[in-house]
Formats: sequence, structure tokens, C-alpha cells
Amino acid sequence: MPDVLAESLSEKAVMGTDGAEIGSLYNITVDLESGQLRNLVVVPLEEGPDFEFSFDEDGHYLVPVSRVQSVRDYIVVER
Repeated sequence: MPDVLAESLSEKAVMGTDGAEIGSLYNITVDLESGQLRNLVVVPLEEGPDFEFSFDEDGHYLVPVSRVQSVRDYIVVER
């Protein structure tokens, strides 16, 4: 995957590979020891379907970075 500037990802829509809109990017977590990206923190749609991702204490989805398929107009993640 090509390099993408973090500032261009702010509030970008997150969509599943099946075309279902999941929500919008809120933040990205990082492993402080290794510097590797861990999870996309996604604000879920208010009236969207329930997805199998885990949640943080604020009710945001935690989507493992390993599930990111592409970053263009949307961030597309494997469901």
C-alpha cells in the first residue's frame, strides 16, 4: 500500500469490503514500543448495522490495521 499522510485520513469514511458504510475515522492507535499501527478507531454510524469489531470505552469500533484493504475516497476494511 502506498504511503498516506495521516492528516488526509482525518474523518475519512470507513467502508467494509461488502460496500456497507461502517463509520468515520476518529483516530489510529500505535504500539509505542514498536511504532507499528494497531487499530483504526472508528465512530460508528448512528443507525448502521452492528459489525463484529470490538469497541473501546467510548463506543468506537477498534478495527485492526491488518484488515485495511485500500485507502482512497474511503478506507476499505475486510469484514
